[in-house]
Amino acid sequence: MSLWAIDNEPLELRDGFTESDLQEVIRGVYRQVLGNQHLMESDRFTSEESLLRNGDINVRQFVGAIANSDLYRRLFFESTSQYRFIELNFKHLLGRAPQDQAEISEHVSTYNELGYEAEISSYIYSDEYSSSFGDNTVPYVRTTQTRSGIKNVGFNRTFAIARGNSFGDSSLKQSKLVIDLGANLATQIVAPVGTASSYASTGKRFRVRVAKAGAGSLFRKSNVEYEVSYTQLTRQVQNIHRRGGRILSIEEAR
Repeated sequence: MSLWAIDNEPLELRDGFTESDLQEVIRGVYRQVLGNQHLMESDRFTSEESLLRNGDINVRQFVGAIANSDLYRRLFFESTSQYRFIELNFKHLLGRAPQDQAEISEHVSTYNELGYEAEISSYIYSDEYSSSFGDNTVPYVRTTQTRSGIKNVGFNRTFAIARGNSFGDSSLKQSKLVIDLGANLATQIVAPVGTASSYASTGKRFRVRVAKAGAGSLFRKSNVEYEVSYTQLTRQVQNIHRRGGRILSIEEAR
């Protein structure tokens, strides 16, 4: 399969839609927002489907209902690292990968300060979502389109996390981009096998700078630095987030 084939054709729920049109859009939303997760009949959002059918909500609101659901939380929040959760929010809701560490840090802060629903809303009700999908187009992976304000490296990073419709996002629990983003490394396009980061130099060490957490935290200084190996990096990131710290940067130790 060509790498370019992972892009999906846009699906829009237009005025005068038929039941067949509606079902195609609903399937498209489930596939995109739930990351190709196999959905049991009992897992379907039947009440929200009815609201969409009756015109009481639009596609954007339907997407939001799924992303705020217990099912989405269970699949992509409770069982994954925080970096992976944010990485998948970008993919599922904006159709791309995060561009850099600044975007990750912004969303870490949004979640830590305002909570889960605010984190989800920050994608769905963003200017980028509005200009890309509007109210009635299903979000889709936007890897082959030239877009203003999106860096070229974003194409490779999107390919790294979007491996086609046969790949289920819930099967991978750790971020694929945490090292590339933190160290500002180019992301390589690799075959969709394995679960490791595309950065191959596993003998490298990385320096993680962390901002002081709130009162009573384990952190005692304004900023704390850790130096860890490649294999320890993901676990260290998880520990930092668990303690309430905020990652400022991840750089290769020289």
